[in-house]
Amino acid sequence: MLRVAAYTQGLLVPSARFRVRQYTPVLREMGVEMREYCPWFSSYPPRLGWLRPFWSAGALGERLVDALRSHSAEITLLQREMLSTLVTAEPLTRRPRVLDVDDAIFLNRNERFVERWAQLFELVICGNRFLADHYCRWNPNVAVLPTAVDTDRFLPSSKPTGDTPLIGWSGSSSGFVYLEALAAALAPVLERHPRARLRVIADRRPVLAGLPGERLDYVRWSPDCEASALADLSVGLMPLDDTPWARGKCSFKLLTYMSCGIPVVASPVGMNPEVLAHGGGVMARHRDEWVDAIGFYLTQRNAARQTGRRGREVVVQHYSLRVLAPKLAGLLLGCAHQAAGAGRTAAAERLS
Repeated sequence: MLRVAAYTQGLLVPSARFRVRQYTPVLREMGVEMREYCPWFSSYPPRLGWLRPFWSAGALGERLVDALRSHSAEITLLQREMLSTLVTAEPLTRRPRVLDVDDAIFLNRNERFVERWAQLFELVICGNRFLADHYCRWNPNVAVLPTAVDTDRFLPSSKPTGDTPLIGWSGSSSGFVYLEALAAALAPVLERHPRARLRVIADRRPVLAGLPGERLDYVRWSPDCEASALADLSVGLMPLDDTPWARGKCSFKLLTYMSCGIPVVASPVGMNPEVLAHGGGVMARHRDEWVDAIGFYLTQRNAARQTGRRGREVVVQHYSLRVLAPKLAGLLLGCAHQAAGAGRTAAAERLS
């Protein structure tokens, strides 16, 4: 059994939930024991300045203890710095080290820091090719592994289609900027389809200019409701701006819609074109394309169902937990074996 010490950012952080925690029981069946270490102190300093000295002392002490715990494992996996933008206890962790990345966090760091950070690891696992192309500049051992969807959990609804079509968006309120930019397209869609509603699944209610409040169906996000709230949608949306940060997105929102058998409309940014090349929805660039695509799926129910079924097949075949877990296991086992081989070679050279 290969033991992995995995350091994540918190219980509800998406990268921890979907790129580490959901793999744990499946990897165990494949000979990989993943033990997760969640910080009690946040990795980010508090906004109130007077709290920061106490945070610094407590957080650094916690990370130092956690770093020593990695030596009970054979491999260490980290997703970000233990303390944001700083290299602290990471060099004390057990080697080999693996960095798992699903956002373009290097954009918020200077290149000298990113180079130093990336070189701490024997392997960098990236959620898409855009991220991998950047990390190849700083580390020669880079692999691409999309964020997996548990297709046994994100399922198509078994309930009959209701009379109220639901246009859906899910995500953190930090992504409201993309939804707000789409309001100009959503307004005419809701006007042309008076029974349709916009469902937003997030940590707080959005304010969308030009959209009547009574047409907004807000669902407060929680791990317990996220799959069922998605399954009722008639069409799923993933708008993005074409920026370096957005290109680093790993299309997980898109994949969860598709896993639930929902046709999708998405911006042709980041990993979205790669996913939709297999089917499951269409891409929209400007306002009129968004209006037409959403309206098509609301009115052409048979086409919407066929597109949704195809999207579900795409996720099951290419992006499901059962498909990607063996690949993650292979990457971790390969990294451990390569490091062990290098250690034996170095020992032999010392003896000779």
